[in-house]
Amino acid sequence: MPAAPLDEPTGQGPMIDLIQNTIDGVMIGSSYGLLALGFTVIFGVMRRLNLSYGPTVMIGAYFGTVLYLDFGAGPLAVAAAVVTGAVISGIYVERLCFAPMKAGAGIASMVSSFAIWMQLEQAAVLVLPRHTYPFPPLATGAALEIGPLLVRPDHLIMLASALLLAAVVQLAVYRTRFGLGLRAVIANPIAANLVGVDVGRLVMLAFAAASAIGGVAGFLVLAVDQQVTPMFGMWATLKGLIAMMIGGLGSIPGALLGGLLLGVVEVHSHWLFGPQVRDLFAYFMLFAFLVARPGGLLGRTADVELSHRV
Repeated sequence: MPAAPLDEPTGQGPMIDLIQNTIDGVMIGSSYGLLALGFTVIFGVMRRLNLSYGPTVMIGAYFGTVLYLDFGAGPLAVAAAVVTGAVISGIYVERLCFAPMKAGAGIASMVSSFAIWMQLEQAAVLVLPRHTYPFPPLATGAALEIGPLLVRPDHLIMLASALLLAAVVQLAVYRTRFGLGLRAVIANPIAANLVGVDVGRLVMLAFAAASAIGGVAGFLVLAVDQQVTPMFGMWATLKGLIAMMIGGLGSIPGALLGGLLLGVVEVHSHWLFGPQVRDLFAYFMLFAFLVARPGGLLGRTADVELSHRV
Protein backbone atom coordinates (compact mmCIF):
# COMPACT_ATOMS: atom_id res chain seq x y z
CA MET A 1 0.00 0.00 0.00
CA PRO A 2 1.75 3.20 -1.10
CA ALA A 3 1.68 6.29 1.04
CA ALA A 4 -0.21 9.36 -0.04
CA PRO A 5 1.14 10.94 -3.22
CA LEU A 6 3.69 13.66 -2.72
CA ASP A 7 3.62 17.20 -3.95
CA GLU A 8 6.25 17.70 -6.62
CA PRO A 9 9.36 19.62 -5.49
CA THR A 10 9.26 23.23 -6.53
CA GLY A 11 12.57 23.24 -8.37
CA GLN A 12 13.32 26.68 -6.89
CA GLY A 13 16.45 25.59 -5.07
CA PRO A 14 17.62 22.94 -2.60
CA MET A 15 16.44 24.86 0.48
CA ILE A 16 12.90 25.26 -0.86
CA ASP A 17 12.85 21.59 -1.84
CA LEU A 18 14.07 20.65 1.65
CA ILE A 19 11.28 22.65 3.28
CA GLN A 20 8.65 21.35 0.83
CA ASN A 21 9.67 17.73 1.41
CA THR A 22 9.65 18.24 5.17
CA ILE A 23 6.13 19.67 4.99
CA ASP A 24 4.99 16.73 2.88
CA GLY A 25 6.63 14.33 5.33
CA VAL A 26 4.86 15.88 8.30
CA MET A 27 1.52 15.71 6.50
CA ILE A 28 1.94 12.07 5.49
CA GLY A 29 3.48 11.17 8.85
CA SER A 30 0.32 12.37 10.59
CA SER A 31 -1.49 9.32 9.20
CA TYR A 32 1.28 7.08 10.59
CA GLY A 33 0.87 8.85 13.91
CA LEU A 34 -2.86 8.06 13.94
CA LEU A 35 -2.17 4.37 13.29
CA ALA A 36 0.50 4.37 16.01
CA LEU A 37 -1.96 6.02 18.38
CA GLY A 38 -4.33 3.08 18.02
CA PHE A 39 -1.49 0.63 18.64
CA THR A 40 -0.45 2.62 21.69
CA VAL A 41 -3.92 2.53 23.26
CA ILE A 42 -4.01 -1.28 23.01
CA PHE A 43 -0.40 -1.80 24.08
CA GLY A 44 -0.74 0.70 26.92
CA VAL A 45 -3.70 -1.17 28.43
CA MET A 46 -2.76 -4.81 27.80
CA ARG A 47 1.01 -4.71 27.13
CA ARG A 48 0.32 -6.94 24.13
CA LEU A 49 0.67 -6.38 20.39
CA ASN A 50 -2.37 -6.76 18.18
CA LEU A 51 -0.99 -7.82 14.79
CA SER A 52 -4.45 -7.81 13.23
CA TYR A 53 -4.89 -4.09 13.90
CA GLY A 54 -4.27 -3.12 10.27
CA PRO A 55 -6.67 -5.75 8.87
CA THR A 56 -9.44 -4.55 11.21
CA VAL A 57 -8.98 -1.09 9.70
CA MET A 58 -9.02 -2.67 6.23
CA ILE A 59 -12.36 -4.37 7.00
CA GLY A 60 -13.79 -0.97 7.87
CA ALA A 61 -12.30 0.45 4.66
CA TYR A 62 -14.01 -2.28 2.63
CA PHE A 63 -17.31 -1.53 4.38
CA GLY A 64 -16.98 2.06 3.23
CA THR A 65 -15.91 1.02 -0.26
CA VAL A 66 -19.00 -1.18 -0.70
CA LEU A 67 -21.19 1.69 0.45
CA TYR A 68 -19.48 4.02 -2.01
CA LEU A 69 -19.58 1.64 -4.99
CA ASP A 70 -23.07 0.18 -4.54
CA PHE A 71 -24.96 3.16 -3.13
CA GLY A 72 -22.93 6.19 -4.20
CA ALA A 73 -22.44 7.33 -0.59
CA GLY A 74 -20.62 10.58 0.08
CA PRO A 75 -17.40 11.01 2.08
CA LEU A 76 -19.11 11.52 5.47
CA ALA A 77 -21.22 8.37 5.13
CA VAL A 78 -18.20 6.41 3.94
CA ALA A 79 -16.14 7.71 6.87
CA ALA A 80 -18.85 6.60 9.30
CA ALA A 81 -18.94 3.16 7.67
CA VAL A 82 -15.15 2.80 7.83
CA VAL A 83 -15.03 3.70 11.54
CA THR A 84 -18.02 1.47 12.36
CA GLY A 85 -16.59 -1.49 10.45
CA ALA A 86 -13.20 -1.05 12.12
CA VAL A 87 -14.80 -0.94 15.59
CA ILE A 88 -16.88 -4.07 14.97
CA SER A 89 -13.91 -6.04 13.65
CA GLY A 90 -11.70 -4.71 16.46
CA ILE A 91 -14.12 -5.97 19.11
CA TYR A 92 -14.29 -9.29 17.24
CA VAL A 93 -10.49 -9.60 17.50
CA GLU A 94 -10.51 -8.68 21.18
CA ARG A 95 -13.18 -11.26 22.01
CA LEU A 96 -11.37 -14.05 20.13
CA CYS A 97 -7.69 -13.31 20.69
CA PHE A 98 -7.33 -11.33 23.90
CA ALA A 99 -10.33 -11.75 26.23
CA PRO A 100 -9.92 -15.56 26.60
CA MET A 101 -6.17 -15.33 27.26
CA LYS A 102 -4.83 -15.36 30.81
CA ALA A 103 -2.14 -13.05 32.14
CA GLY A 104 1.26 -13.97 30.77
CA ALA A 105 -0.16 -15.33 27.52
CA GLY A 106 1.18 -12.46 25.42
CA ILE A 107 2.79 -14.72 22.82
CA ALA A 108 -0.38 -16.79 22.40
CA SER A 109 -2.56 -13.71 21.93
CA MET A 110 -0.11 -12.19 19.45
CA VAL A 111 0.03 -15.39 17.39
CA SER A 112 -3.75 -15.75 17.44
CA SER A 113 -4.11 -12.13 16.31
CA PHE A 114 -1.86 -12.99 13.36
CA ALA A 115 -4.20 -15.88 12.48
CA ILE A 116 -7.18 -13.51 12.62
CA TRP A 117 -5.21 -11.14 10.36
CA MET A 118 -5.24 -13.85 7.67
CA GLN A 119 -8.93 -14.53 8.26
CA LEU A 120 -9.97 -10.90 7.97
CA GLU A 121 -7.84 -10.34 4.89
CA GLN A 122 -9.35 -13.33 3.11
CA ALA A 123 -12.88 -12.26 4.04
CA ALA A 124 -12.25 -8.81 2.56
CA VAL A 125 -10.83 -10.29 -0.65
CA LEU A 126 -13.87 -12.56 -1.04
CA VAL A 127 -16.20 -9.54 -0.83
CA LEU A 128 -14.15 -7.34 -3.18
CA PRO A 129 -11.92 -9.66 -5.25
CA ARG A 130 -10.29 -7.08 -7.53
CA HIS A 131 -6.88 -5.75 -6.61
CA THR A 132 -7.82 -2.07 -6.63
CA TYR A 133 -11.09 -0.21 -6.02
CA PRO A 134 -11.80 3.53 -6.11
CA PHE A 135 -12.32 5.43 -2.86
CA PRO A 136 -14.04 8.82 -2.49
CA PRO A 137 -11.64 11.79 -2.27
CA LEU A 138 -11.38 13.72 0.96
CA ALA A 139 -11.01 17.13 -0.64
CA THR A 140 -10.78 18.44 -4.16
CA GLY A 141 -9.22 21.57 -5.57
CA ALA A 142 -5.76 22.94 -6.14
CA ALA A 143 -3.03 22.93 -3.52
CA LEU A 144 -2.73 25.98 -1.30
CA GLU A 145 0.19 28.22 -2.18
CA ILE A 146 2.24 29.67 0.67
CA GLY A 147 4.89 31.63 -1.14
CA PRO A 148 6.93 29.07 -3.10
CA LEU A 149 5.51 26.18 -1.03
CA LEU A 150 2.48 24.00 -1.74
CA VAL A 151 0.16 22.38 0.80
CA ARG A 152 -2.66 20.05 -0.20
CA PRO A 153 -6.01 20.63 1.56
CA ASP A 154 -6.53 16.92 2.24
CA HIS A 155 -3.09 16.74 3.86
CA LEU A 156 -4.01 19.64 6.13
CA ILE A 157 -7.22 17.85 7.16
CA MET A 158 -5.22 14.71 7.93
CA LEU A 159 -2.71 16.62 10.08
CA ALA A 160 -5.44 18.51 11.96
CA SER A 161 -7.29 15.24 12.61
CA ALA A 162 -4.14 13.61 13.99
CA LEU A 163 -3.43 16.51 16.36
CA LEU A 164 -7.05 16.66 17.51
CA LEU A 165 -7.37 12.92 18.15
CA ALA A 166 -4.05 12.78 19.99
CA ALA A 167 -5.23 15.62 22.24
CA VAL A 168 -8.59 13.91 22.83
CA VAL A 169 -6.94 10.60 23.75
CA GLN A 170 -4.48 12.35 26.08
CA LEU A 171 -7.34 14.16 27.84
CA ALA A 172 -9.47 11.01 28.00
CA VAL A 173 -6.66 9.01 29.60
CA TYR A 174 -5.59 11.64 32.16
CA ARG A 175 -8.72 13.74 32.77
CA THR A 176 -11.71 11.37 32.82
CA ARG A 177 -13.05 8.61 35.04
CA PHE A 178 -12.70 6.18 32.15
CA GLY A 179 -9.05 7.11 31.83
CA LEU A 180 -8.56 6.66 35.56
CA GLY A 181 -9.91 3.13 35.24
CA LEU A 182 -7.60 2.45 32.32
CA ARG A 183 -4.57 3.66 34.24
CA ALA A 184 -5.59 1.48 37.18
CA VAL A 185 -5.78 -1.55 34.87
CA ILE A 186 -2.38 -0.66 33.37
CA ALA A 187 -0.80 -0.36 36.83
CA ASN A 188 -2.32 -3.52 38.33
CA PRO A 189 -5.33 -5.28 36.76
CA ILE A 190 -5.86 -7.54 39.78
CA ALA A 191 -5.97 -4.62 42.21
CA ALA A 192 -8.21 -2.68 39.81
CA ASN A 193 -10.65 -5.59 39.73
CA LEU A 194 -10.65 -5.81 43.54
CA VAL A 195 -11.69 -2.15 43.88
CA GLY A 196 -14.63 -2.59 41.51
CA VAL A 197 -13.18 -1.78 38.08
CA ASP A 198 -14.74 -3.90 35.34
CA VAL A 199 -11.45 -4.86 33.68
CA GLY A 200 -12.99 -6.87 30.83
CA ARG A 201 -15.36 -4.05 29.88
CA LEU A 202 -12.58 -1.44 29.98
CA VAL A 203 -10.31 -3.54 27.80
CA MET A 204 -13.06 -4.06 25.25
CA LEU A 205 -13.82 -0.31 25.21
CA ALA A 206 -10.10 0.41 24.77
CA PHE A 207 -10.06 -1.92 21.75
CA ALA A 208 -13.13 -0.20 20.36
CA ALA A 209 -11.54 3.24 20.83
CA ALA A 210 -8.27 2.12 19.24
CA SER A 211 -10.16 0.62 16.30
CA ALA A 212 -12.14 3.85 15.85
CA ILE A 213 -8.88 5.81 15.73
CA GLY A 214 -7.59 3.33 13.17
CA GLY A 215 -10.79 3.76 11.18
CA VAL A 216 -10.27 7.51 11.05
CA ALA A 217 -6.66 7.01 9.95
CA GLY A 218 -7.68 4.47 7.33
CA PHE A 219 -10.35 6.72 5.87
CA LEU A 220 -8.01 9.70 5.68
CA VAL A 221 -5.18 7.75 4.03
CA LEU A 222 -7.45 6.07 1.50
CA ALA A 223 -9.32 9.29 0.73
CA VAL A 224 -5.98 10.95 -0.04
CA ASP A 225 -4.88 8.00 -2.20
CA GLN A 226 -8.42 7.63 -3.66
CA GLN A 227 -8.02 3.84 -3.87
CA VAL A 228 -8.05 0.76 -1.65
CA THR A 229 -6.23 -2.57 -2.09
CA PRO A 230 -6.00 -5.81 -0.06
CA MET A 231 -2.44 -4.82 0.90
CA PHE A 232 -3.73 -1.95 3.01
CA GLY A 233 -4.07 -4.11 6.14
CA MET A 234 -0.42 -5.15 6.15
CA TRP A 235 0.70 -1.62 5.26
CA ALA A 236 -1.29 -0.11 8.15
CA THR A 237 0.05 -2.66 10.63
CA LEU A 238 3.68 -2.09 9.63
CA LYS A 239 3.48 1.72 9.56
CA GLY A 240 1.60 1.95 12.85
CA LEU A 241 3.91 -0.49 14.61
CA ILE A 242 7.10 1.18 13.36
CA ALA A 243 5.84 4.65 14.30
CA MET A 244 4.83 3.47 17.79
CA MET A 245 8.22 1.85 18.44
CA ILE A 246 10.09 4.93 17.23
CA GLY A 247 7.93 7.30 19.26
CA GLY A 248 7.99 5.22 22.44
CA LEU A 249 5.97 2.28 23.68
CA GLY A 250 2.95 3.43 25.68
CA SER A 251 3.43 7.15 24.96
CA ILE A 252 0.54 9.03 23.34
CA PRO A 253 2.60 12.09 22.28
CA GLY A 254 5.36 9.68 21.27
CA ALA A 255 3.02 7.84 18.88
CA LEU A 256 2.27 11.05 17.01
CA LEU A 257 5.89 12.21 17.09
CA GLY A 258 7.11 8.83 15.83
CA GLY A 259 4.65 8.96 12.94
CA LEU A 260 5.73 12.46 11.95
CA LEU A 261 9.42 11.54 12.08
CA LEU A 262 8.79 8.40 10.02
CA GLY A 263 6.93 10.42 7.40
CA VAL A 264 9.70 13.02 7.12
CA VAL A 265 12.43 10.38 6.76
CA GLU A 266 10.46 8.49 4.12
CA VAL A 267 9.74 11.55 2.02
CA HIS A 268 13.32 12.79 2.08
CA SER A 269 14.69 9.34 1.22
CA HIS A 270 12.13 9.12 -1.58
CA TRP A 271 13.26 12.44 -3.01
CA LEU A 272 17.00 11.81 -2.62
CA PHE A 273 17.27 8.15 -3.60
CA GLY A 274 13.98 7.16 -5.24
CA PRO A 275 10.90 5.21 -4.13
CA GLN A 276 12.70 1.85 -4.17
CA VAL A 277 14.62 2.61 -0.95
CA ARG A 278 11.89 4.51 0.86
CA ASP A 279 10.82 1.62 3.11
CA LEU A 280 14.42 0.48 3.51
CA PHE A 281 15.29 3.78 5.20
CA ALA A 282 12.28 3.38 7.51
CA TYR A 283 13.52 -0.04 8.62
CA PHE A 284 17.05 1.26 9.09
CA MET A 285 15.70 4.01 11.33
CA LEU A 286 13.68 1.50 13.36
CA PHE A 287 16.76 -0.70 13.80
CA ALA A 288 18.83 2.31 14.91
CA PHE A 289 16.24 3.20 17.54
CA LEU A 290 16.01 -0.39 18.79
CA VAL A 291 19.79 -0.44 19.27
CA ALA A 292 20.44 3.07 20.56
CA ARG A 293 17.16 3.92 22.29
CA PRO A 294 14.89 0.86 22.65
CA GLY A 295 12.32 2.84 24.62
CA GLY A 296 11.76 5.17 21.66
CA LEU A 297 11.74 8.95 21.71
CA LEU A 298 9.32 9.37 24.62
CA GLY A 299 8.94 5.82 25.90
CA ARG A 300 10.05 4.45 29.23
CA THR A 301 12.58 1.67 29.77
CA ALA A 302 10.11 -0.08 32.07
CA ASP A 303 7.64 -0.39 29.19
CA VAL A 304 10.27 -2.10 27.05
CA GLU A 305 11.27 -4.50 29.82
CA LEU A 306 7.66 -5.37 30.48
CA SER A 307 6.97 -5.94 26.77
CA HIS A 308 9.81 -8.50 26.72
CA ARG A 309 8.21 -10.45 29.58
CA VAL A 310 4.67 -10.78 28.16
